[in-house]
Amino acid sequence: MAEAGDLIIGVDAGTSVIKAVAFDLGGRQVAASAVRNVYAQRADGAATQSLAQTWADCAQALRGLADKVPGLAGRVAAVALTGQGDGTWLVGAGNAPVGDAWLWLDARAAPTVARLGAGAEERARFEATGTGLNTCQQGAQLAHMDLHCPEMLDRAEVALHCKDWLYLNLTGVRATDPSEASFTFGDFRTRRYSDTVIAALGLTARRGLLPPILDGSRETHPLTARAASETGLREGTPVSLGYVDMVMTALGAGVHTGDAGAACSTVGSTGVHMRAVTSDKVHLNAEGTGYVICLPVPDLVTQVQTNMAATLNLDWALDLAGDLLADAGCATSHAALVERIDGWMARSTPGALVYHPYIADAGERGPFVDAAARASLIGLSAGHRFPDVIRAVIEGLGMAARDCYAAMGVMPEELRLTGGAARSAALRGVLAAALDTPVRVSAREEAGAAGCAMMAAVAIGAYPDMEACIADWTTPLLGPPEAPEPTLVPVYDGLFTSYRAAREALAPVWGGMSARRAAQGDRS
Repeated sequence: MAEAGDLIIGVDAGTSVIKAVAFDLGGRQVAASAVRNVYAQRADGAATQSLAQTWADCAQALRGLADKVPGLAGRVAAVALTGQGDGTWLVGAGNAPVGDAWLWLDARAAPTVARLGAGAEERARFEATGTGLNTCQQGAQLAHMDLHCPEMLDRAEVALHCKDWLYLNLTGVRATDPSEASFTFGDFRTRRYSDTVIAALGLTARRGLLPPILDGSRETHPLTARAASETGLREGTPVSLGYVDMVMTALGAGVHTGDAGAACSTVGSTGVHMRAVTSDKVHLNAEGTGYVICLPVPDLVTQVQTNMAATLNLDWALDLAGDLLADAGCATSHAALVERIDGWMARSTPGALVYHPYIADAGERGPFVDAAARASLIGLSAGHRFPDVIRAVIEGLGMAARDCYAAMGVMPEELRLTGGAARSAALRGVLAAALDTPVRVSAREEAGAAGCAMMAAVAIGAYPDMEACIADWTTPLLGPPEAPEPTLVPVYDGLFTSYRAAREALAPVWGGMSARRAAQGDRS
């Protein structure tokens, strides 16, 4: 066993970047190392990633951290892992990969999702997992493989997720965590696999592919000699398997600090909206959408709704402005346009236009699922100008967040905000007024890596429980509450009524447009 050290490394293996971040035992970030990784996409909807390359990238990120922290190997008390959720990472004999991983972005299982979603057992599956069925998930992907390429599953010995694959390479142990296990194949109340769910997915005969469930806040495994050689860390260093990245980010950013009614939104390229509740307080909506994901706190879970696109909508609007300026011989940078947002907001009227932020090619997944959904701008008149469009897009993000929280039950009493857009005063103001709740920004730079490092801190006994760790690692980094502007609250109440009515009325229009695109051979 490695000697006790003064640092914990959190590894956050995202879809395109793997980060290794060193924290001291009190939660202060010491250094970070990042390595870009790649994935491949095809016209048939495939999105895949090399297992071998992902492990190599993880090892490189850890070695890069050693270049920034003198004597790192001897100072590391533990390593913790989180990573991109969903997807299917198949491993066979000798722990060798069975082909490339199917990522959460992979859309090939869409026909299988439609078939399973129409099945008599679907509602029972949803009520156990609390999670809507979609193409992202390993359950749907395994069911699709079982029907269309069963030879892949025949060669596999275990079906892992991204972080599970890295854990296997670091420790030699095949396992997954309670969060991914229960929202995909189990029951969030028991945090165990569910026969009902597995049967509803048609995977009873493939149950042997599901790995043991390991809670990394209670149990660790030692770093192997081989992994020590590849990463530069000490053999025997305790390794903790964290929960899926969404809840690790929320934990690091403040989704749970003991304050009743708190929620957390990560507003980046996509939008992730979460509230922490005890399992008996979960609101399962009639539409069967969203996620319920366990937290590493006894009987505490997060309800989650995710927008397919958040700041991607704002990027689109700014790119339009940039293209027009470039055509006029006045080229400017994206960053310079971002700096003008607050000025544009000041020159526009709140609630004048309705914008639906469904600009992603994959449509929308929260709080409703419709691959044909597309963005729309409603209410334009001759007097509207570009500042009005920018405001409408930002207000659309606020309406989408409200739509997601409404699907989970009551509105938050306080919103903790993280992600790149948290730096925007304009967006914070819109979110506060749209939800009629104060907003607090987390100063945590690498919330996902911090969240899994917190699990390791509890596992090695640096803290007696997660509540004590949260008090040091999370609560002090929350900024002061920013109250909603009172005059905006009734304006956004009215805007939300129009937003919901319009998005429900537009569903058949989206379907018709999608059919025409398909007939023309355009998948977007």
